[in-house]
Amino acid sequence: MSDHTYMRPFVVALLAAPLLLGACQRDTSKMFEISGRLMVFNYRVSTVTYVMNLNPLQPIAEGLMAVTTFENPAGGEPLVVSQKLFPNNQKVTIESPPLECVVKDHPYKVSIRIEKAGGGVLQDIETTMVSSQDESVLPDRPLVVGPGYDPNPELAGHPDGRLPTGRGVSCPAPGS
Repeated sequence: MSDHTYMRPFVVALLAAPLLLGACQRDTSKMFEISGRLMVFNYRVSTVTYVMNLNPLQPIAEGLMAVTTFENPAGGEPLVVSQKLFPNNQKVTIESPPLECVVKDHPYKVSIRIEKAGGGVLQDIETTMVSSQDESVLPDRPLVVGPGYDPNPELAGHPDGRLPTGRGVSCPAPGS
């Protein structure tokens, strides 16, 4: 047996390492990935919002913007939120304005465009959001108002938070 026979497995592993490492590299065209998404129901102030977290997969360049388009559960025009991205952020949180007419188990479309300064799309992210609750779990008006969290006078005589007029919003029929 030659002195070099015991070296063959080591040499084969050494030659195969660059191939294996190349297969483990990240897709450098992706700048962000979704790391969390949920619909937040704030019972105290009677709101529901979409909230998403993005993880940067590479350093965030100066001047980037995230332009997020949320399907509007109440129908009509989509809700659009633009926010500047900062180079030192370890994650990016995107939140919609308050929503109306959220239906349990219905998928709502969300798209995020990462734009560079001066325009130009660097990445498109498409997803859906599904609520595990219906908006009917919320009171019709905020339970508290003001900086001292005073009881909402509109709900006087309605301790359950339900008003005879409801939320005052006409929602589309489910499935329309």
